Amino acid sequence: MQAFLILEDGTVFEGTSIGAVKDVISEIVFNTSMTGYLEILTDPSYAGQAVCLTYPLIGNYGVCEDDMESLKAWPDGFIVHELSRTESNFRSQESIQDFLKKNDIPGIAGIDTRQLTKILREKGTMNGMITCNAAYSLDEILPKLKEYRTGDVVSKVTCKEKYRVAPSFTLEDNGVPAGKVSAKTGITEKPETPEKVPAIVKEINGAGLKVAILDVGMKKDIALNLARRGCDVTVFPASTSAQEIIDFAPDGIMISNGPGDPKDCGAIIDEVRKLYNTEIPIFAICLGHQLMALAAGGDTHKLKYGHRGANHPVKDLSDGRVYISSQNHGYVVDADKLDASIAVPAFINVNDGTNEGMRYVNKNIFTVQFHPEACAGPNDTAYLFDRFIEMMRKDRV
Repeated sequence: MQAFLILEDGTVFEGTSIGAVKDVISEIVFNTSMTGYLEILTDPSYAGQAVCLTYPLIGNYGVCEDDMESLKAWPDGFIVHELSRTESNFRSQESIQDFLKKNDIPGIAGIDTRQLTKILREKGTMNGMITCNAAYSLDEILPKLKEYRTGDVVSKVTCKEKYRVAPSFTLEDNGVPAGKVSAKTGITEKPETPEKVPAIVKEINGAGLKVAILDVGMKKDIALNLARRGCDVTVFPASTSAQEIIDFAPDGIMISNGPGDPKDCGAIIDEVRKLYNTEIPIFAICLGHQLMALAAGGDTHKLKYGHRGANHPVKDLSDGRVYISSQNHGYVVDADKLDASIAVPAFINVNDGTNEGMRYVNKNIFTVQFHPEACAGPNDTAYLFDRFIEMMRKDRV
């Protein structure tokens, strides 16, 4: 079936319909990753956006539910050059086409995604419509595109009630079977068998530490990275009050990634400010990084076309070392708007010099813009979870 992608500047791409057949208006963004399309589709940070993948062939290894970052797909639309109709992978459970239909996501294939990406890079991120209506009217559509706003997407993607992710260890560590995927959270539940955990692991990981995660659009591997290190994790909805989290008496607090403009999260920022004023160790990622900066009196602004991909270089300013990171964000913290007595830059983006992390002075708080859990992407910065655990352990002494 014929499909069209209409941008708010009047550019029209013609291609083939994939996934669900329906009209959708959304913010159009691009991701440069070569693999990981399922993790991208199930990343809550894409709520309110239609994502264009720049790699030309998508879907060739199918869909494996274990790789999903949440229980469902979140983008409003999916844009590719070529969609593989046949998957070749022993782990695959269904095709990407069937997955898109099941999740009611419309898409378009067969367009020049390089040209689309160039337009977004030159003119900046813009809104667009995916439609199968060949009789479309630009006069009617363009005003609607200019009016579209992503709005409050955090309340759409956060969990509805708190839940626990028990400490778990990999098969290689202690021979514990993988367990079953929870229908409630999408996280693989593994049996707790502390007697099988080697003593050395107990000494170096997060065993005995209780972590609270404020879910503003969390990818499940954030919680799993802590659980695999032995932490007892409880995930709280975005609407949770700071006092409830404080009363939970966690050893540390994590604020997750998430979608949308951080300045649309006024009520959440107020609660994050209360968490900032405690002495509890805090580690924040992506949207959480931005919310913490706003809570501490800083500012954020929207990037021209954002950072979305699995190969963004970031420099750790503490030692000058450069890491390759996975990223997905359209907004960035203005590091110079935070007083140096409050916070100092910890990471910068090597490509454009924008802020990628902050270290808060005289506080047990550090935040990063990129995704140390990767999924998909390199695990170069997974050491930050260990840094968080070390911070929590020092605070307990």
